[in-house]
Formats: sequence, structure tokens, C-alpha cells
Amino acid sequence: MPEGAEGRDPPAAALGPLPTGGAGPPGRDRGLWSPGRIGALELPHRIVMGAMHLGREHLDDGGAALCAFYLERVRGGAGLIVTGGAAVSEVGAGGRSYGILSCREDLDRLGRVAEAVHDAGGLIALQLFHAGRYAFPDAFGHRPVAPSPVYSRFSRCEPAELTEAGIEATIEDFAAGAASARALGFDAVEVMASEGYLIDQFLSPLTNRRDDAWGGDARRRARFGVEVTRAVLAAAGPGLPVILRISGADLLEGGTPPEEVDDFARSLVGAGAEAIDVGIGWHESPVPTTQTVVPPGRFASVARRVKAAVGDVPVIAGTRVNRLDRAEAFLEASGADFLSMARPFLADPELVAKARDGRRINICIACNQACIDRSIADGEVSCMVNPRAGREAELRRRRRADAPGRLAVVGAGPAGLSAACELAEAGHEVELWEAAGSLGGQFRWASMVPGKQDYAETVAYYAGELRRLGVVLRMERRAGAADAELLGAFDAVVVASGTRPRPLELAGSDLPHVLAYPDAFAGGVLGERVVVVGGGGVAIDVAHLAAQGSDGRRPAGRRVTVVHRGTRLGERLGRSSRWALLAELRRLEVEVVGGATYERIAEDGVHVVDSSGLRRVLAADTVVVAVGQEPERSVVPWLEASGRPHVVVGGARDVAGLDAVRAFAEGLEAARALSSRLGA
Repeated sequence: MPEGAEGRDPPAAALGPLPTGGAGPPGRDRGLWSPGRIGALELPHRIVMGAMHLGREHLDDGGAALCAFYLERVRGGAGLIVTGGAAVSEVGAGGRSYGILSCREDLDRLGRVAEAVHDAGGLIALQLFHAGRYAFPDAFGHRPVAPSPVYSRFSRCEPAELTEAGIEATIEDFAAGAASARALGFDAVEVMASEGYLIDQFLSPLTNRRDDAWGGDARRRARFGVEVTRAVLAAAGPGLPVILRISGADLLEGGTPPEEVDDFARSLVGAGAEAIDVGIGWHESPVPTTQTVVPPGRFASVARRVKAAVGDVPVIAGTRVNRLDRAEAFLEASGADFLSMARPFLADPELVAKARDGRRINICIACNQACIDRSIADGEVSCMVNPRAGREAELRRRRRADAPGRLAVVGAGPAGLSAACELAEAGHEVELWEAAGSLGGQFRWASMVPGKQDYAETVAYYAGELRRLGVVLRMERRAGAADAELLGAFDAVVVASGTRPRPLELAGSDLPHVLAYPDAFAGGVLGERVVVVGGGGVAIDVAHLAAQGSDGRRPAGRRVTVVHRGTRLGERLGRSSRWALLAELRRLEVEVVGGATYERIAEDGVHVVDSSGLRRVLAADTVVVAVGQEPERSVVPWLEASGRPHVVVGGARDVAGLDAVRAFAEGLEAARALSSRLGA
């Protein structure tokens, strides 16, 4: 989500009513696990793995990374898989990391992917993609093209207007992409006409300001998508289903009206589309769609409307659905025939198989940090809670150790949980020491923030894995010098003891109404006037918690203020989430005082000089300090002095650039390195 979306209010009634169940329009008449059809293609169940750009489509590895990624999902029970967008031309690529269908090497990689998926018994569709004005000029040196030269806040450029000849050539590019899909052996084609990309740009009155055969009224604005569909269908030939992914609601003031979207869907079906995949929103939309603040299943009503428009034609939907135990209810509420899940397959490649077997799933928590945030920055996509995602070729499943060792992991936050599970998976005898009485570290605190309850599911998943793998838990055990003899009995130690709050060196910070942020999360009593000192992600979480309470109910009369020294609150938060979290603070009427100089804390509140040079007293009954963290590594000096093999990971190693993505990944990597050292 671009920076320009910050500070804007959602268009009136953009979200529609929350789904309340009910059968919805006529359509799907069988359960989640029943087979279904899209054109000539029979699918084993109703779960589709939605398209995700992985940032590895361009790697010069013969397609190894892509094959390994998709193969794990096929073996985990995925039905139809839709690839990340394959650009139909270089000018239409979303970045340097995109595969381009005019490039021989990229075609070869995609062909190997299709072959590998088929050899494993899976089905795969190729998504045909053109970014239009969402392309970046610095990717390949091309000025992006679009129906009209309307500036894009996402790519921060003004595109060139497509000429008549350019439009016809682009339609031919889509057709050539479909022909390539057939030649490479793909099972279906999906045309990306959603989320504000080129076809959507032609449809929208905001970005199509033409007055010719390709714009001027709803029918002419729809024409480009219809002609692309016809050309793709002709090039795909018989037996290769064509799916169109459209924006059921663009969530933009003055955007495409719902009735025009429905007419567009019917026109696409009339042109030969054999299924409609319903996406939600544009990158420039001021309404959150994929973030933690969005309730699961929020947009079922949009899919229900589109399904009513296209009748018996299969509809695929699923924006912000992260649990299969809610899938049937979503399908009923939406009337959709198939459920699309994308990021949940990053979090757990065995999503489908585990659901069928009744095993616990590592669910997507909608943090966006390693997936969407990296994708829009042209980076390599992974997953916070599953750091192997996207790296399956590099981090192959560890074989059992030939000579298992005895290892200790100190700390049960994200890094420690990840390390302990990986070591135990390799067959080592593992003890996990945790100073607190419960697992999760700061992840446990995050789960108390309204909208982040799913973080507790991650902790529960890892707790289940620890039990399954036989890891011995030593709770309320803070490792220190007194434990030297006990730790000396282990072959190696992973230090994942995390962080401690950085103290605020300020007069009055020791007053009784001043809390460190762990105390606020641990149930410390908050008064009616709460001032949070700090400007990072933890401070924002504390402000959300104070303003809403852990149950999401706003405490009567409470006023919350965030004061920080910087000019930009939440500077290090991800691009796709920061704006939504700040919008939520505004909704909760949290006051933000930036660029402040702290003078002192007194009984009446926090005394500051604000950015305009004005002295102010921020009245407070409770002050919560969240000004950063320091490594907690009290056990490290003894390990170093004793020569005991050890590795320090996560916040215990370094707090610079620390987040849970890094912690989970470092825990995994440290465990693998130790296993290799021990001969696994």
C-alpha cells in the first residue's frame, strides 16, 4: 500500500455488510472437499492456491527455487495452483524479479515448474500479468503504459498513454502468453484483471479518461478486458480453461461502481471466461484488505454479489480467509464455488493435508512483513512464521542426525521456538529454557493487541510441534551464571533469550505511575489518561491496546497519547501495514505528538517541547515507556569463558533491525548450522 494512501477515509459504504452466513446465490452445492470443475478441468477439492509473486521467478537456477516451492504445496495437498504473475511483456513487468513471457530463459523455468507439478500429481495455472501504471520505470528503463497518463502513487510516476497500435500489441502479448501456457503444459490460464493492474485501469473511470473506442463510457472502458479475454481464449485453444481475476470492489472513491463491475464480469463470461476470481481493492485504496486489522472473511458480500451476476459460472473468492475451519462458512456466505488461499500456503505448505487429517496448521497471521512488503519492493518473498517459505531448494528438509546431540535452547520467543523445533526435527535431544511461565516471548504480548489475536495461534502451533517432537520444556528458568554446570552438560547452546526494555534516562521515569511496556502487556493497571513514550512498533501496539483494551472494547473515557522524538511514527513498519495501523490510531482518537523533546515526567504527566517549540504537559495517570530494546544476553559471557559451543540469535544477538521475521529465520538457520557441526 503506497504512502499516499495515508490519512484518507474509506469511501462511504465501501465495505458493505459483514457476512452473516446464509446460502447466498445459487451455485456451489457440495462441500469443501468435493471435486469441482472449471471448464474441462476437474479439481480434487474446492481450495485453490492463489497467485503469489515470489521474487524468485528471475533466478538463474533453472527453476529450482520455483519447483521446490510449488512441489511442497502439491505434496501438501494443494489442488489447483495459480502461479505468480508472469508478465506478458517487459514493459508490463511489476519489477526486475518478474518472469517475462517474451524471455526464453523465463519460459524454460516455467516449463520445468509445470512438468514438476504434473510429475507430483498436481494442477497448475499460469497467470498472465501486465502492471500498467503500477510498473516501475527503474526496473527495465521503460516508462510504464496505461489507458491514460494518470499519476500513480504506488509506482510514483505518470505513465504514457497507450496508442491504438499499442493497445492492439498488448492484446497480442496476452494472446502470446496464453499460447505459451499451452505449449509449456499448464492446465489453465488466469488473466490478471484485478487489484488496479492494466485491465482494471482500463475499466476504471479514475484511470481511463479516454474518449475513443477504448474509453468514454462503461461499455468502452470494459472493452479492453473483453478483447483480451477473447484473444487469450483463442490462443489457449480447446480444453485449456481461462479464468479472469477481477476486482469485485476497488474501494476507491469515484472508482468503478458495483453494477459496472457486475456487467464487466458478465461480459467476460460472454467472451469465454470459464471462471471469475474475485479480488478486492487496489494498491492505492485507502481501505485495508490484507492487514491484521481486517476481520477474516470481511469481503464475502462482494463475492456474493459477483456470483449473483454470473450465475452458474464458477466463482473463486477468499480475500482475508486464513483458516480452513472457517472455509465452509465463507463459501456459504459468499456463494463462491472455490476458496482461494494464497498467503496461508506460505505459512504452511501442508495446509490442505493437515486440515484433512485434523492436524494443527501454522496459520497466516496477516503480518505482511516477509510477503507483501517484500513483493512490492521487488524482494524475495518468504513468511515470518515459516522462514523456509520460498527457500525450500536451499533449506531442504533436514535428514535425521547420524549422531544426535544434546542441545539447550535458552529463550522461547520466535527465535527459540524456531531453533528448538528444527533441532528436534533433526533428531537431537533438546531442552528449551524459558524465563517466563509461558511460551512466545514478545509474540505472546502482540497477541493481546486487538486484531493480532492470531499471533497466539502461531505460539500454539509451535507449542504443539515441541510436544510432538519431544522437546523438554524448562519454564520459569532464567539461564545465568548459576546454571553454568547444568548448561555445561549440553553439546551446544542456542542463546535466544531475546531483549529487555531499554530504560528511559529521564527525570521522573521511576515514578510509580510509569510502566515499562512489558508491564502494560502483563496486565498493569492503566488510568484514564495514558501517555505512551516511544515511536516504534511496540509503542503503536501499546497505544492500540490502551485505546481498545485486549477485548477490543474501548474503555470509557480513556484518552491515549503517543509522544516520540522522531518525525515519522512507526518508521520501520512495513509499507503495506503502517498506513492501516496509523489510520486505526486516528479512528481511536489517539493523539500523536511527534518531533518532541522530552523534559521530565511528573505526577501530572509528561513534560515535553513539541516540534513547534511549545512547552506542553501531556496529562497522564499512566505513562508507558516503549523507547526500544537492549539484548538480553546475561548467559553469553559464561558460555564464552567456558568455551562451550554456542550461537546467539535474534534480539539477544543484536537489536538493530530486529523483527520477528529475522528472529524466526535466525533460529532456523542457527539450528541447521549447529546440526551440521554436530554431523547431522
